[in-house]
Amino acid sequence: MLKPILLTLVLLILTAPAVYAAEFTGRVTWIYDGDTIEVESLGRVRLLGIDTPEYQDSPRDRFYQKNFALAPSKLREIAQRAKAFVIARAKGQNVRIETDQQHHDKHDRVLAYVYLPDEGKMLNRLLLEQGLASVYRRYDFRYKQNFLSAEKLARKTGRGLWSND
Repeated sequence: MLKPILLTLVLLILTAPAVYAAEFTGRVTWIYDGDTIEVESLGRVRLLGIDTPEYQDSPRDRFYQKNFALAPSKLREIAQRAKAFVIARAKGQNVRIETDQQHHDKHDRVLAYVYLPDEGKMLNRLLLEQGLASVYRRYDFRYKQNFLSAEKLARKTGRGLWSND
């Protein structure tokens, strides 16, 4: 009787999805763009689950043009605004970094949720709420549904990327 129970437990452990989240803290020393920062003693950190437009034309523009009919000029404007927002909110701040199942991207940047010291607000979500980022839809991550809701509200209220100007 004990053997089938042990076998079931072992199978459950071996087949259960692994969650390897980790937490760090550090001071933000540099802002590369709206979704990539430098954190002291940790290196480059890519904000997980979001995408901000690039400063220059890029292959990613096709995603915004195809799915949201956004003009390149709008993307360049939002890229500048997103970087300015991150500088204002995060540069020089001690932040809490939380990873998800995947810790690094193909460029060896840490993939993380970044929490600001003021009331622990998540920078990733704040960018979505301001309409300065869209949800990165290609991969699953812990807060995907939460982020999609934030993006939907920004679209509904016409903020940032989603404004008519």
